[in-house]
Amino acid sequence: MRVEIMDTTLRDGEQTTGVSFLTHEKLLIARTLLMELKVDRVEVASARVSAGEKASVTDICAWAAHHDMLDRIEVLGFVDGGASLQWILDCGGRTMNLLCKGSYRHCTQQLKKTPEQHFADVRQAVAAAVAAGVAVNLYLEDWSNGMKDSPDYVFNLMEALCDSGVKRFMLPDTLGVLSPCQVSDFIKKMVAAYPELHFDFHAHNDYDLAAANTLAAVKAGAKGVHTCVNGLGERAGNAPLASVQAILKDLAGVETGIDEGRLHQVSCMVASYSGVPIPPNRPVVGEYVFTQVAGVHADGDKKDNLYFNSLMPERFGRKREYALGKNSGKANILKNLENLGLELTPEQTRRVTERIIELGDKKEVVTAEDLPYIVSDVLKHDSEAEDRVKLLSYMVTTAYGLKPIASVKLEIDGATYEGQASGDGQYDAFVRAVRHIYKDNMHSAFPWLTDYVVSIPPGGRTDALVQTTISWDWNGRIIHTRGLDADQVEAAIKATLKMLNILASEQKENN
Repeated sequence: MRVEIMDTTLRDGEQTTGVSFLTHEKLLIARTLLMELKVDRVEVASARVSAGEKASVTDICAWAAHHDMLDRIEVLGFVDGGASLQWILDCGGRTMNLLCKGSYRHCTQQLKKTPEQHFADVRQAVAAAVAAGVAVNLYLEDWSNGMKDSPDYVFNLMEALCDSGVKRFMLPDTLGVLSPCQVSDFIKKMVAAYPELHFDFHAHNDYDLAAANTLAAVKAGAKGVHTCVNGLGERAGNAPLASVQAILKDLAGVETGIDEGRLHQVSCMVASYSGVPIPPNRPVVGEYVFTQVAGVHADGDKKDNLYFNSLMPERFGRKREYALGKNSGKANILKNLENLGLELTPEQTRRVTERIIELGDKKEVVTAEDLPYIVSDVLKHDSEAEDRVKLLSYMVTTAYGLKPIASVKLEIDGATYEGQASGDGQYDAFVRAVRHIYKDNMHSAFPWLTDYVVSIPPGGRTDALVQTTISWDWNGRIIHTRGLDADQVEAAIKATLKMLNILASEQKENN
């Protein structure tokens, strides 16, 4: 069985509060969805919204026409006397997703028309589009409430339009009010009445049921479903593309044509352009979803993958990780040591485990990149375990109207170096001073800071410790380090020293 995926991130997803894609961003997202992720169709805009929207749609249609994909570009249109149709034609579009009223209340109370009047208007709009060479898919807005409260209206609408030339009938749960059982029941009734027609299902997530409802719709006979990358959309959002893909493949046994290995890449792109971060526990694409925390899970993975399911990270271009903390136990630590190529004696492993548990009790988050540093910190019985980079002293001065100035003294492999610099903030000044030491005195490259996050440790209070997480780019490799302290700048400095010692230790091993 093959199910169509129509992604509406660029139209319905852009209705997320605060989200507005630029013209070039829309084009890049549309191109990536179609050419790399391989969705079947993309809904890119609503007609007549703005001049900027018209420019975006024109660019996308021109690109799609050049790549023989114009029939896969769709624009929302309205029953408005042909104005939407002309707008779409002016943009070079050839598919209109026409919006009509799918419930009696919407028809009579919002339009102030009788069903017969509305049906006639819709037929006229469809006929005009078909005559102009534009394919028409029909949204039955508020179809879910129509099926609940006025099913006769819905089927009268279908009778009036089933032979009008509509290519697809699209059934939205506009307010996200249906349960999976209701979706299954209603879709089955539509398919039974019109088995020859193509029905799409469009879910909203108000009750956190969008993905489940999408599965129910497909099992009931829907031939297409609508999604948004990262679950973007108005209110609680739409059905998340990555989740829907995994569910349909694994739980319904249907094909979609999606290249699963590209899902994470597209998710990150949309998160960047939209400014809406990916929740770390978002299925398939979240940061934490392929991280085992409990040590018993890591132990089970070593024993015939007892804690694996069908959602293997490699399937989505990712990898499994094993968290380090008070719940991780020896199995997680051994997994991380194995990945790093480090071998410890049972006694050394026990001491490292105790140290990680101690840090976990203090709410410190330990990363795989921290592990060599922790090993060195715990096993101080030889010279190799000592820090090669030590902060001897630093001073940061700041005054109103002036940039902060930092003076830093480091000991690196027994030699003392000093540096000074100004910056846009206290920590920025500190990093610039350290960078001067490495560049001017040691003639050495220095990693670039790519991300800086300050947070209260899990379970902490605003008047307690703060945790600074810093990401560094070292020749294309991303290193994450964390520092914990009552002072934000001090925590960041600790994270920086961790990074410097990680690189220094690696340099020594390589030499």
